[in-house]
Amino acid sequence: MRIHYLLFALLFLFLVPAPGNGGIINTVQRYYCKIRRGRCAVLSCLPKEEQIGHCSTGGRKCCRKKK
Repeated sequence: MRIHYLLFALLFLFLVPAPGNGGIINTVQRYYCKIRRGRCAVLSCLPKEEQIGHCSTGGRKCCRKKK
């Protein structure tokens, strides 16, 4: 019966995302950017674009053409 506790603990450790990764949050933010007709830029937006949000917790920006 004690082995069940050990297996549960190991399974829990493998399923928990790495600190700072934020996989689910980043995915939702990227999807929200695409819904708003934007694109994810690594460093900064192009001169003819405006920043409308973020694509990840790591600093990627969501950019869209200026109206």
